[in-house]
Amino acid sequence: MNIEVKPSGQACGASISGVDLTEELSFGQVAQIREAWLEHKVLSFSEQPMSDDDLERFTLYFGRFGDDPYIAPIVGRKHIIAVQRRAQETTRLFAENWHTDWSFQENPPVGTCLFGITIPPRGGDTLFVNQEKAWRNMPEQMRAKYRDLIAIHSAKKAYAPGGTYGRRDQVVGRSMDIRASEDAELIQTHPLILTHPETAKEVIYSCLGYIIGFQGKSEEEASLLLSDLLKWQGREEFVYTLKWRSKMLVMWDNRSVLHRATGGYEGFDRLLHRTTISAF
Repeated sequence: MNIEVKPSGQACGASISGVDLTEELSFGQVAQIREAWLEHKVLSFSEQPMSDDDLERFTLYFGRFGDDPYIAPIVGRKHIIAVQRRAQETTRLFAENWHTDWSFQENPPVGTCLFGITIPPRGGDTLFVNQEKAWRNMPEQMRAKYRDLIAIHSAKKAYAPGGTYGRRDQVVGRSMDIRASEDAELIQTHPLILTHPETAKEVIYSCLGYIIGFQGKSEEEASLLLSDLLKWQGREEFVYTLKWRSKMLVMWDNRSVLHRATGGYEGFDRLLHRTTISAF
């Protein structure tokens, strides 16, 4: 059976059929998936009864395992984390703000794989925003303010002891095994406008949250720039809404999209397993 690619009809995203991810893939199949991934930025594969071994094997077709800080891996694995929430959990929703994974690292993951295991009957959509399109459609006068900026990234707002997932969060019964650390205070810089290394297209890389400022800008200037940028980055015309199903694998390109979680599934368990992809 040939691999079939069905675009979502939204700002990005496509569904893939005609491939069994529980089996080893051929070189040609991997090349087709990579081509679709780079074009559509987010891919979903339905009805894939994958094991953790399958998930790890699939990840390694596209790069090395990424380094996932601050969240402990599941028992028996080094590179898979559980993104989960219990039915009666009342903690703040995990990853509910726009972000790209681990942009505060020197070498952030190029992609992420997320596999749906326990999916509620309602809610829990993941939203993506196409940052290639966001930059391409940005008015030139606005572009001029952002084109040459060097962004300062840090995990401190989320994963430092005083951050969102720090000491206070750890005493209220979160199901995810998050490990806050003083290391989250460290900073890393990246150009705000990146040239994608595989497509050569310019993209807006990351956003307010992991970006805490800009080199050469005051805190007040940076705050205003980030606030205005976030409003633009998340505009509806750049959004793709992914609706989860059990046994669905989703992979996305962290270099060209932002993503965020949504709620609406109170009273139901939710469990997904995640890996990140580092460049070869």
